[in-house]
Amino acid sequence: MQEKGKGNGNERWNAAIANLTEMSANLESLQKFLLKKAVFVDEETFSKASLAAEQARTIKVLEQRVETLERELDAAITAAAHARSEKRQAEAAQKAAELRTQEITKELENTTKVFELHLDELRTKQEEITKRDDDIKLLEAIIQTLGGKRSPSASG
Repeated sequence: MQEKGKGNGNERWNAAIANLTEMSANLESLQKFLLKKAVFVDEETFSKASLAAEQARTIKVLEQRVETLERELDAAITAAAHARSEKRQAEAAQKAAELRTQEITKELENTTKVFELHLDELRTKQEEITKRDDDIKLLEAIIQTLGGKRSPSASG
């Protein structure tokens, strides 16, 4: 598998070298052609042509810059959309959490009310028990008092 990769690498290098050699020959041929067909112009025409060439290069550079800025703008728009989506999700999660908090709070309030009612009920029952205990003690005292008085008269 590695030998196959090395073989492909060598083939690619050989092809690249062949391409460079061919390009070199083409460049030399172009230079010879230009030397034979060179046109000599006056200074003003040359400066106008140079200015036009410089402007064309500047335009190309500016077009590339515009394309780069457009890509950056697209990326920023995508990032902003993603951030808005995340924000909406976070807001929805926060709202759900707030609703759950309200539910739990209401449940706790209801439970507190139920416990208060039970506590009041227990206090009422405790008061009833205490009152009955007091009544029983009073009745026992009355019974002892009557029983103590009755005992001597029953024996006499």
